[in-house]
Amino acid sequence: MPAAWFERLSALDASFLDIERDRNAHMHVGMVALFDGPPPTYRELLALIESRLPRVPRYRQRLAFVPFNQGRPVWIDENDFDIEHHVRHTALPRPGGALELKRLAARLFGQRLDRDRPLWELWLVEGVSDDQFALVAKTHHCMVDGISGVDIATVIMDTEPILEVPPPEPWLPRPAPTATGLLLDGLRYQVTHPATVVREALEENTEARQIVREVVGGLPRILGMARMGQAPPSSLNRVIGPHRRFEMIRLPLDAVKRARNAHGGTVNDVLLAVVTGALRRLLLDRGEVPEGDLRVLIPVSVRSRAARGTLGNQVAAIFCPLPIGEADAVARLQRIARETRDLKESKQAVGALALTRLAQFTPPTLAAQAARLQAVTRFFNLVVTNVPGPQKPLYLLGRRMRVAYPCVPLATQTTIGVALLSYHGAIGVGLLGDAELARDLPRMAEALPAALAELSG
Repeated sequence: MPAAWFERLSALDASFLDIERDRNAHMHVGMVALFDGPPPTYRELLALIESRLPRVPRYRQRLAFVPFNQGRPVWIDENDFDIEHHVRHTALPRPGGALELKRLAARLFGQRLDRDRPLWELWLVEGVSDDQFALVAKTHHCMVDGISGVDIATVIMDTEPILEVPPPEPWLPRPAPTATGLLLDGLRYQVTHPATVVREALEENTEARQIVREVVGGLPRILGMARMGQAPPSSLNRVIGPHRRFEMIRLPLDAVKRARNAHGGTVNDVLLAVVTGALRRLLLDRGEVPEGDLRVLIPVSVRSRAARGTLGNQVAAIFCPLPIGEADAVARLQRIARETRDLKESKQAVGALALTRLAQFTPPTLAAQAARLQAVTRFFNLVVTNVPGPQKPLYLLGRRMRVAYPCVPLATQTTIGVALLSYHGAIGVGLLGDAELARDLPRMAEALPAALAELSG
């Protein structure tokens, strides 16, 4: 008999499962993608996905939990994989259109993934318009971060309008470990892993030595992050419910670049300034007089070129002030450009990476408590993530993808999340909000193009 196979989650990946113990915090990332042309049939899409699954083996794996929480969860092969559970088919009610698509996406993003199965879903959506269809994707954050999520999308799609689909390769799940085996391995790992790292850290050119260097080098930045304290109070920070709203806005990349060329900074600085302007408009409409700054969490990829296409999270978090109290759009951009430049020089991301390295040595029960504590503490006002996507067209069974709107999950006390994805000359902006506490999310979506116009002319 083949030996049992499993792969342990990293501490960072496991933390997204721990945060989700609050059943209102759904920790999946997502995307709504629009395509030109008539939709493929459901069977055609099933055949395509099945033919590409060997390139993303995690999509046929599910979680197994160590008894008594004596180790981080592990991935095992799903021995009863049913692709029709994950690839689904629906249609918008007539007359279709953007409003109905946003409502459908909000409903899907507000539903938790089934932990007893591989943690992903893909919905084929008909009825968007006479010449368009959509895909709505959901993947748990413990499987992918923003960069790897884009890489997986390029695996499923093609850079040329290819229609032929090869037959699927045969696949046989590997034997899973027993609960007793997982418990013994978890206990053994907790005892031996720290000692192994210490021993290997004394040797030259080892991963363990690199880990120790990162942790030691990041300690001053960790202390600096701890001194930041809580983020400013705001209506953006309330205890969320289970249901969601979703808004989609497309911004032209050339307008973003004009603003950068006119006022300095980077493309990312301009986008942060645009988000800040829209947030300012939203808070003014709520009757809040913006004063001072908000604090935004920005995920930063630490994924190497060699790790492109791999699953799991390789990100660090940095915290940037957003000058919400500044009325002048150009002054907001210039302030953000200075702040992000200072953050790069301070190497705050080094401290965040050191924290994730330290978590590898933390007992699972303590790590779970720390993750949940972080989720309920107002350490930031919202998350803004900007993912660079492919700048050449992508195709699904010969149909060109027009735009993609990403989705970032909401933590327990954040009512709005902002995700941006550049693709083929445009920026797709996905706004996810709590259904009750962010009823005015459409107002923020409307304010984004106006905020960009203030900068690009």
